[in-house]
This record gives sequence, C-alpha cells and structure tokens, in this order.
Amino acid sequence: MDSNPLRDGLRIEPAPGPTILVIFGASGDLTRRKLLPALYRLARGQRLPHAFSVIGVARTPFTDDDFREQFRQSLREFARVEAADDVADSLSARLHYIHGELDDAALYDRLREKLKAIDENSGVLFYLAIPPSAYGTVSGRLGDAGLSTQAAPATWRRLIVEKPFGHDLDSARALNALLHKHFEEDQLFRIDHYLGKETVQNLMVFRFGNGMFEPIWNRRYIDHVQITAAETVGVETRAAYYDSVGALRDMVQNHLLQLLTLVAMEPPISFTAESVRDRKMDALLAAQPLDEGDVVRAQYGPGWVDGKEVKGYLQEPGVAPNSTTETYVALRVSLDSWRWADVPFYLRTGKRLPKRTTEIAIQFKRPPLEIFRRARVSSVAPSLLIVNVQPDEGISLRFEAKIPGTRMQLAPVMMHFRYGTTFGGEVPEAYETLLLDAMIGDSTLFARHDFTEAAWALISPVHERWSASRESRIPAYEAGEWGPAEADRFLATEGRRWRTL
Repeated sequence: MDSNPLRDGLRIEPAPGPTILVIFGASGDLTRRKLLPALYRLARGQRLPHAFSVIGVARTPFTDDDFREQFRQSLREFARVEAADDVADSLSARLHYIHGELDDAALYDRLREKLKAIDENSGVLFYLAIPPSAYGTVSGRLGDAGLSTQAAPATWRRLIVEKPFGHDLDSARALNALLHKHFEEDQLFRIDHYLGKETVQNLMVFRFGNGMFEPIWNRRYIDHVQITAAETVGVETRAAYYDSVGALRDMVQNHLLQLLTLVAMEPPISFTAESVRDRKMDALLAAQPLDEGDVVRAQYGPGWVDGKEVKGYLQEPGVAPNSTTETYVALRVSLDSWRWADVPFYLRTGKRLPKRTTEIAIQFKRPPLEIFRRARVSSVAPSLLIVNVQPDEGISLRFEAKIPGTRMQLAPVMMHFRYGTTFGGEVPEAYETLLLDAMIGDSTLFARHDFTEAAWALISPVHERWSASRESRIPAYEAGEWGPAEADRFLATEGRRWRTL
C-alpha cells in the first residue's frame, strides 16, 4: 500500500508503512508495563501508521476480548489513563490474540493465517518479550513457517530481542548463530532500553552538534569519567533470575558499556546506523582486559532505604543462603586509544543504594596554574559535566565563579538544562522511541551482533575468575549506603573519589 498523505497526514519525520506488531509473551509483565502503554502514547502522538495491528501470542488462554481488557487495565495502571478515550478505543479494536505453546508448529500456522487475514502486504515486527531460553525456539519456528522471509521491500520482517542476550561469550555467540539461521543481521534489533532515553540520544547531539565541546573531549582536558546506575530497590520478585546473573551481567555488560561507548566513540562520518555503530564498536574494542584489581563486588546487607527497614540480600526469598552473587559492582575500564590514554572510566551499579539515578559525570582536569593562591583560595574545584539519564533527564555543568563581595572568594556553581522545563510536555518513554525506530527500520539505537559479543568478551573473564576463586563470602554494604568501603578505597588509591549524588 502506497502512503496516502490525505489519510496519514503530511510528516516531516520518517513514518512507518503498514505494520503488524506480533508480541510473543503478550500476557507478561513487560507487555503490560511497557509495550502496551508505549503503543498508546505513539497512537496519541499520531506516530503509528494508519494500517497498524497487534497480535498477542502467549500460552495464557486469552481471547481477543481478554487481551483488549488487559490493554485497558495496563493504561489505567501504567499510563495514568483512567477512562478509555477515542485513541484507546481505536487501538483496542486492532488488538488480536493467539494462544499456544511456543514450540508448537501449529501455533505458527495459525499465526501465518492471521497475518494474511489482517493484511498480507504489511511489514511484520516480531517482539520477543519472553524468557531468553525461548529465543532460539521462536526464531527457529518462525523460520520454519516461512515467517522470516522478506518477499518484497513492503513486506519486511524484523525481530526485536530483549536482553539478556546470552549469559557469557559462548552463549552469546551460540544465540547469534541461531538467530542468523533464519534472520539476516539487518532484520535483528537487539533492544537496550537505555539507548531509547532522550538524554542518551542527546549525548551525540551534545558532542557532535556543538563546536565548543568536541575539541576538549580528550585526555588533555578530561581527568576521568564516572558512570553510575543506582537503584533503591532490591531483587524483589526476580531473585530466582538475579541470583544466577548478578549486577555485572545484568547492568554492566549491556547498559553501562553502551553508555561508555557513547562517551568514548570517535565522531561518525554520518548519522547512519552503521557509521554510529562502527564507531561505538571501535571504542569497545579499545577497552583493555579487566584485571583482578580493576573490579570490586559486594552484596547489600540489612539496612534502611527511603525510611524503611529492608532485608539483606541473603535474607531475600529465593536467594541461596550461601550465595556470592554480587548486587554491587564497581570497575575501572581503560581505553587504549589516542583520545583516552590514561583517562580511567569508572563504572558502578548497585541495588539498595540511597537514590535511584543513572548519570554520566565527566570531570575535567584542574587548571594547570593556581593563580588564586595569593587570594587565600584553598583550592579550585574541577569543572564537571553531568549527563542525567534518569529520572530527571538533562545536562548540568559545574564551574567556579567569584562570590559577590569585596574579597576574592570562589565557589562552584551549576548550570542546568532539563528537558521537561526547557521544551515542555512529557519526555517520550524509551520504548516509544525504540518501537518506532524498529518499525521504520532504523537500527542506530540497537546493539549489533559484534558489539554484544565484544561486551561479553570483556566481562566473561571476570566471572570466570570469580567462579574459580570459590570464595564463600564477598564484601557487604549496608542497604541505604553508597556501596562497600572497598569501592571507596578503589578510587582513593588513585587520588580520586566517587561523586556525591
């Protein structure tokens, strides 16, 4: 179907053509919390194509009406839509549902017939909102049923894969091989919701769209970089999963390494998916192997968070009493490149920390000459650039200024840019951006197969050393604190300290 501007409206931005979104795991938590509300917001913003439908697939024996009721409940609970409006009613009418076992070939026959009945000329986006252990099964069944084949440019087939993408280097390679049996690389979209956040996308604009920053974005002016992803929650209902994964694999291998490469990458030739992802890959390949002294791990113990007393990790239901799974990890990454030689990147993430925040802090070097010493100024604080990824998305800059008065007194001051106050309106949720990009076919914000494997190649040796050590206990930190004392000493030995958040 050709686009009809009278029907679809005139758009400056790229718009997807006719699309059918097939969600495997449609009755699950991710679909209710994120995907269905994101589709509603896209529909309200008139970003979905006129010819758009959703097919939910899961084991739960829902009917179409049951799936539509789940959609309305998800809007009330996660999108603050108390009463159905015209947008919700219109989108609800385009929801369909098929139930069955994911390894049953008959399920995919029914799916193929449903796709034909809706519109056999539409592009199809398959979303795997299912456990990673089923990725290979579903992709294989889709291929066997002929549903991965792209017959013509208009009838494209794409597959979104959620994290975790494997649990080590070998499993990531095996999963890539399974997916590539039936899907080409340009059909695969490995999702990392951090990359859909406005501030993360703005980081490239900030660096490469402003002539004042890129010239000082290097080892001559930058002392070090800190990337923090802090959570106040514990493992909650994910103990069975988390106890076999830990913070290093759950957060560092994907989220934090993605942020690191966006800070460290060289300017791409153009803002295309391959050019951007090539430069990110170069930055990741420059990362040096992590030695034992480059990593600190710990578990949270009992304590107080947000004024409430909470259990320690080992007391959480579903956690093995002798578990050595880390809930906190801090590491130093060194990049062997002309731009970043001798500039450490410090990464930390943890659960049951005092504040929920994700930020990138770029600390510049102190001035080479302390000209204010005669004015009895004890020290000049280094300039600091802070990229707030969540929850308060924006960018801040700290620099020194003179305090008004007759004496020469200096104090650090902050300049803030916030999306909500500057541009007004709500900042789009990450899943809105990523779903729309996948429909359009723009893979800029998605991980490529070689990136996932290179990330595991950096992280897997650390886990192998931990497994070989057979430690019966690891360091602990009190819930509500900013991690273990070992992490503070980790930076103190190099004359630095963690930023106070």
